[in-house]
Amino acid sequence: MSTAEAGTGRNITTDIPARLDRLPWSRWHWTIVIGLGTVWILDGLEVTVVGNIASRLSEPGSGLAISSGQVTGVAAALYVAGACVGALFWGRLTDRFGRKNLFMITLAVYLAATALTAVSWEAWWFFLFRFLTGFGIGGEYAAINSAIDELIPADYRGRVDLIINGSFWLGAVGGSLLSIVALDTGLLAKDVGWRLTFALGAVLALVILLVRRHVPESPRWLLIHGRDREAEEIVSGIERRVEEERGESLPAPEGELEIHQRKSVTFLEIARTVFGRYRRRAVLGFSLFIGQAFLYNAITFGFGAILTKFFDVPSGHTGYYFAVIAVGNFCGPLLLGKLFDTVGRRVMISSTYLLSGLLLFGTAWLFDRGALGAGTLTACWCAVLFFASAGASSAYLTVSEIFPMETRAMSIAFFYALGTAAGGISGPLLFADLTSTGRVGDTVLAFCIGAALMCAAGLVAAFLAVRAERRSLEDIARPLTAVAGRARAAAQGARPSRGTPGSRGSGPSAPPAASRP
Repeated sequence: MSTAEAGTGRNITTDIPARLDRLPWSRWHWTIVIGLGTVWILDGLEVTVVGNIASRLSEPGSGLAISSGQVTGVAAALYVAGACVGALFWGRLTDRFGRKNLFMITLAVYLAATALTAVSWEAWWFFLFRFLTGFGIGGEYAAINSAIDELIPADYRGRVDLIINGSFWLGAVGGSLLSIVALDTGLLAKDVGWRLTFALGAVLALVILLVRRHVPESPRWLLIHGRDREAEEIVSGIERRVEEERGESLPAPEGELEIHQRKSVTFLEIARTVFGRYRRRAVLGFSLFIGQAFLYNAITFGFGAILTKFFDVPSGHTGYYFAVIAVGNFCGPLLLGKLFDTVGRRVMISSTYLLSGLLLFGTAWLFDRGALGAGTLTACWCAVLFFASAGASSAYLTVSEIFPMETRAMSIAFFYALGTAAGGISGPLLFADLTSTGRVGDTVLAFCIGAALMCAAGLVAAFLAVRAERRSLEDIARPLTAVAGRARAAAQGARPSRGTPGSRGSGPSAPPAASRP
């Protein structure tokens, strides 16, 4: 890499993006997946535990004067509101001060807020720290997705991003099973079990925090912010590790990029870029986030109430059913993820959204006819969420790769916050009311709202989704700092990686990313 002395205000020519994208999958990439991806397991644990223990929290002797509706409605909405505010607050700081600084700080905020939730003695305290827990998680979405996409090779970016975001549902499985233990008064007192579940979340966050120390800063971010020597050291170190692991030299990278280093990008530049130059992509991002947020709220909020009111499932057993649909959720990104890199983004995003919406319409029709029991309703939900989970995860992937490097974290934060605010704050309040009435028609309406918005988002994706599969981030959206007339995308002519994550064998080659439309 040729460069002047590190510092902003200088032009540098670099091949670092091409070097990162031409790497084969290695053990080093697994450290990134484990260090960054495991936080979604905590998010899934948090959300699921709260939903499943709502009935216990509202019982006399729980240690809190709170109703079940306040837990699934007010507390859930505050958690999501905190996530939205946190995404915007931390997202801006992530683009300005770096991915690593922020994904360490936001996890620490989550850890502290979860620990304090465990010792809540009043409803207002519980509400406050549910908001702050969400505040930390919201920052994680921006920092983590930015870092993942900038560190993972282009050939694997789609499947890895989907699986990591889908790991939320591994936490949901754990939360469902953990709630069963927490609700068993034969094992734990009413005012102890739910506190221990939150304390466990704090302990797991501490472990992840220790692992995450070994994840480096994004070399792409360092390049733009005048720290190209650090970027060179990080990438050279990664290359040495990969070569030692494989016992062979890496192929030469092809493609360079000339950029003008600077410390920050103004809000006005971000707005002009997202809503001016990339307005069609902005419409796509909004549609995907709003659709998936409403679909998930249509199914998951009031989930326990549906089982207990319509099928007489004991409140202590709802966790078993949720564990089943959580497994279906995780299997979607796990089994379909590779297709987002091979079949392509447009086909897979639109089809997963449309299929999940249509299947939920079918579920609503069967539910309205009284043709479903607790087990068959759960099976229907599994089918819906198998596709919906892959689609929802692709929303995060989409907004993190279709906008320029300098706006990445803020773009993720903005679309997450706006889409989730529409579906994640109004959703719990709306759907909790609909599913708690005990009337079949109200629950059917909740299902249909979620299904309709998911189908609408799928149609938008069919026309507007970007063919980003196996293309360098710099090829998909040219950096704002790229020098006019000298921006040669790093992916141009880059050699595709070979094999699949976790495999050391070779696989079929893909054409150069620059040849894709």
